[in-house]
Amino acid sequence: MDKKLLDILRCPVCKGVLYYDKAAAELICRGDRLAFPIKDDIPVMLEEEARELDADEEVPETG
Repeated sequence: MDKKLLDILRCPVCKGVLYYDKAAAELICRGDRLAFPIKDDIPVMLEEEARELDADEEVPETG
């Protein structure tokens, strides 16, 4: 994921910072506990495409 793109992308729901989970190929919003998928190197920033994080699922500490 391109660092410059990560710097400008924000959660479409709350406008918060997104955290890149490379292993899961997702951008995660800690505030809303949503994970937006990255398909073919393109972030899918649609709320209806995001998955809700489980209550016990860890959220990355860095962006």
